[in-house]
Amino acid sequence: MHYFAGYSTGARTDAYKRRNEVERTINALKGFRAVATRFDKRAYIFHGAVTVAAMHLWLRS
Repeated sequence: MHYFAGYSTGARTDAYKRRNEVERTINALKGFRAVATRFDKRAYIFHGAVTVAAMHLWLRS
């Protein structure tokens, strides 16, 4: 394990990997028009659109 400024870089690497995964997932969700434009007026309908888009991405992977 390497150390940088008193911190182990292993913990920082894990945090960066997780952050990258979250950013890639959000960008993939923005590929769905209903999610990207926030066309729905009600929050629960938008939540359903995000859920369906996330399930689609999950099943596709």
